[in-house]
Amino acid sequence: MLALNLIRQRGLRGWSQEALAFEAGLHRTFVAHVERQARNISLDNLERLALALKLRPYQLLEE
Repeated sequence: MLALNLIRQRGLRGWSQEALAFEAGLHRTFVAHVERQARNISLDNLERLALALKLRPYQLLEE
């Protein structure tokens, strides 16, 4: 669900992977890997992504 929620939330904001990565203080390739489910994510990075999207971390994990 994380990958789909990230893609959906980025789309709602009209953000590219690069824009989300910038707002979260992460690298664009990291965001791409998470969205492709090719990489595990730490709680710290989950929180960074959620804060960038103005969400709570659990909201990125909901179905």
